[in-house]
Amino acid sequence: MDWKLELVFVPVSDVDRAKDFYVNKVGFNADYDERPTDGIRFVQLTPPGSACSICIGEGLNDAPPGTAPSLQMVVSDIQEAHSQLKANGVEVSEIDVQDWGQFVYFADPDGNKWAVQYIPHRPNG
Repeated sequence: MDWKLELVFVPVSDVDRAKDFYVNKVGFNADYDERPTDGIRFVQLTPPGSACSICIGEGLNDAPPGTAPSLQMVVSDIQEAHSQLKANGVEVSEIDVQDWGQFVYFADPDGNKWAVQYIPHRPNG
């Protein structure tokens, strides 16, 4: 039996602002945005090519906004990722070159922290 991590909750203070950031600035796909019951809004967003999505919303969790654990995505081209984020208005770090990979960092409007990693000797990053 496979056990797959496919959804991570990211606590935000303003769902519409966060959805706009992740979809229009970072480039995630907007998969689902519904209110199944009063007091609950469930929004699922997925990075292109990823099997794991994030969810944001209302009434889903009592975690304070901005307290998601550090999250990381892997890309095949760190220069392209950096350029895309910067061109879309994301405050992104410069490329951090380490012995084991290259990284850029950014945070969403609530301060949830993200790393984008490129591993030079791994197929597709």
